[in-house]
Amino acid sequence: MAEYGVGMTPYAFYWILFIVIAVMSYTVQGNLKRKFDKYSKVPTRDGSSGYEVACRMLADYGISGVKITCVEGQLTDHYNPETNTVNLSKDVYYGRSMMAAAVAAHECGHAVQHAKDYAPVKMRSALVPVVQFSSSIVTWILLMGIMVVEVFPGLMLAGIALFALTTLFSFVTLPVEVDASSRALAWIKSYSNSDSQTLAAAQDALKAAAYTYVVAAVSSLGTLIYYIMIFSSRRR
Repeated sequence: MAEYGVGMTPYAFYWILFIVIAVMSYTVQGNLKRKFDKYSKVPTRDGSSGYEVACRMLADYGISGVKITCVEGQLTDHYNPETNTVNLSKDVYYGRSMMAAAVAAHECGHAVQHAKDYAPVKMRSALVPVVQFSSSIVTWILLMGIMVVEVFPGLMLAGIALFALTTLFSFVTLPVEVDASSRALAWIKSYSNSDSQTLAAAQDALKAAAYTYVVAAVSSLGTLIYYIMIFSSRRR
């Protein structure tokens, strides 16, 4: 197998990538859990629950028709544009902490994005069906492509192109998540019952959550490079 400038084969690159991503993921998830535990003990100044924060933020932005629901699990909070629902986990829905408030406001930030036709959200939504389709077949295409790359390189190139869509989706997701957090923090800052301490808690909590998307994007990019390296080495 061909080696690269610094003597690194695709497989050596893969194991280094695997270890780096695993360490990053473990660190980020551990940090998020610590932040969640820490700020779950910091109460909102007026005792508002995550549900009440979500209701108030949507009302302040003049958004109607969005249903706020409670879902099972931890950190399962999300906004679903298809059903027009803000879905909050039990800890967030009923929680009266700054962590609950920050997460609820963040998910409402996504509802605001859709209401205002935020461009990256429109691009991300357009990619969803394509990525869902590619994710269901890309692994098999890449595996078969690796086996026949020397006689039928087009198959692996197709797999790389499909995986590139997943990587693009991960990077488009970053500004969407950052913007949702910015909208949440702006609202929390303007909210009459917030102060510098509660704002700092919300900001720190949302920053910790954002790192999970950064790790996902870096992991996807690294994996894409790995497949490109395999293709290049087999074609030499």
